[in-house]
Amino acid sequence: MLTVRAQRRRATGDGVELVAAERPMGTFTRQLFLGDTLDTDQLDAGYDNGVLTLRIPVAEKAKPRRVSISVGNGRKQINA
Repeated sequence: MLTVRAQRRRATGDGVELVAAERPMGTFTRQLFLGDTLDTDQLDAGYDNGVLTLRIPVAEKAKPRRVSISVGNGRKQINA
């Protein structure tokens, strides 16, 4: 489970006049179930221009691999 928590505050400061507020203010929380196919130990997060970017690679155990199968006297490979 990944929990993201953020807080949006009303703009304040000298010369700031709020005419309309279309986005809600306050604390926000989102929880995401990541599952077993992601490598959460390698999670990378960045925040730029109001956008949170999460990069979570696929776990090695979930990536496709080659499996050898014995067929009669010979051997063949399939993609799994």
